[in-house]
Amino acid sequence: MVKRHLTPDDWSTAALQAMARGGVAAVSVNALAGELGATRGSFYWHFKDRDALLTAALERWETDHTTALISQLEDISDPRQRLAALFSTALGEGDISGLEPAIVAHADHPRVAPILRRVTEQRIAYLTDLYTDLGLAPAPARRQAVTAYAAYLGWVELRRAASDLVPEVDASGESATAALEHLITWLTVAHGGHQGTGAGGSVER
Repeated sequence: MVKRHLTPDDWSTAALQAMARGGVAAVSVNALAGELGATRGSFYWHFKDRDALLTAALERWETDHTTALISQLEDISDPRQRLAALFSTALGEGDISGLEPAIVAHADHPRVAPILRRVTEQRIAYLTDLYTDLGLAPAPARRQAVTAYAAYLGWVELRRAASDLVPEVDASGESATAALEHLITWLTVAHGGHQGTGAGGSVER
């Protein structure tokens, strides 16, 4: 059988899968070559070294899970529906389970840090814009964006660490579906009232 010619994306995908399984340390050129049925020469045809692969893989994650997703959502005019679609996609069954928590766990790694910071900044800015479109003033919109993003990160980390104990955060199942719908309902309401004002109260301007 003729072997398929591997592309940089093939190596990047394999690197992300390895990262999801065992963190940055699991991204080994030799191990990935074995998984892909390739040689080290094939790897060096596309990448200067392992660091170059890490950067390419993380940039692929940035594009697929942030830049492209935001672009896709622009077709939805209603900000509440856009938020719902955003969280439904982000908290659905990902193509590489456990990847996001694995990346966040290596926030201090020199290859991870700049891309993770860039992604975090872009995501929070996008969420802030959406909550602003829902009627919140800039300061409460930013607060709700940070709260929503923290809820997202906690959800995916809990899914990775203890979905057997907390099936509500799993990627599938009846209880998981109900819990996700509850979370999305909460996250798509503008909680921007003055101190002492409950959700649905007056909005700070």
